[in-house]
Amino acid sequence: MTTAFDPIDLPGLRLANRIAMAPMTRSRAAAGGLPTALTAEYYTQRASAGLIVTEGIQPSAVGQGYPDTPGLHTPEQIAAWRAVTDAVHAAGGRIFAQLMHTGRIGHPDLLPEGLVNVAPSAVAADGQVYTHEGPKDFVTPRELTDEEIRATIADYADAARGAIEAGFDGVELHGANGYLIHQFLAPGSNRRTDRWGGSVEGRIRFAVAAVEAVAEAIGAERTALRLSPGNPFNDIEEPEPEPAYLALADALDPLGLAYLHVMEAVPGTRETTAALRKRFSGVFVLNPATEGPTGPDALSLIEDGTADVIAYGQLFLANPDLPARLRTGGPFNPANPATFYGGGAEGYTDYPAL
Repeated sequence: MTTAFDPIDLPGLRLANRIAMAPMTRSRAAAGGLPTALTAEYYTQRASAGLIVTEGIQPSAVGQGYPDTPGLHTPEQIAAWRAVTDAVHAAGGRIFAQLMHTGRIGHPDLLPEGLVNVAPSAVAADGQVYTHEGPKDFVTPRELTDEEIRATIADYADAARGAIEAGFDGVELHGANGYLIHQFLAPGSNRRTDRWGGSVEGRIRFAVAAVEAVAEAIGAERTALRLSPGNPFNDIEEPEPEPAYLALADALDPLGLAYLHVMEAVPGTRETTAALRKRFSGVFVLNPATEGPTGPDALSLIEDGTADVIAYGQLFLANPDLPARLRTGGPFNPANPATFYGGGAEGYTDYPAL
């Protein structure tokens, strides 16, 4: 029987176990969107994961949606990430960069002067984002033109090349949680009537094109995608998500991607997960829906074949040596939500190992 502690091969990359660290925004980048020595320490502490997926990294300046998040679109950012990946690799870890363009989620106050938030359609999300001046309402984004859509796809590919230059083992495109790729997939945020919207084929086109561009730039074996079908986060409306996601899986399957990462946003979506698992023949990473943080019970999803790899978020945030703790059944450090975003070492690198 396959267990979470057995190795697994991604295309061209062996993972020591099947326990992944899920991407988690921490908002601790330095000025200029630079990861720091503390960033390197944080990820290196968690190098016993079979795979680390970083916090969301903006592929372009306009892709930033939160304060103090890192980028991968300037030479300085690439050089700073190299210190992180070198440290993780020296500790025996594997690390993918998650590329996250937030689209309509954010605020112009978080962007360089002259830039505004962009999206598939000029439809504002209901809600607020934290800025250095306090919470502010989401604004109505500017609808991307066809030319700008193609330029945005090229930004993903350029950032992916930067990730490989920075020493990452690969990249995961963030197509979940209501950010730009998800905004194209969802009919509530994508009101377009051109080739980038309307039908299922139109709504999945941006996701497919972005994945294909990144795969062409760095190799499909280094390219992955994260999805969260039916996830209402960030005011996403997907009343019938399954047809679009199954069509997307069918389009992605022949590419030979590193993996597909599915986040179950709400309980009751396992049927869709199973359908995607069946349609995608490559490595299937699952961040399962659970009551509270994903715990040791989720490891059974590897044993029964539901997934190949289980991604842990909050439990990995608070337990840097999580694979060892899962093997022994704990004990587990509790996470402190007050220190999730911003700040320094507290709640970041000071959680004790066994």
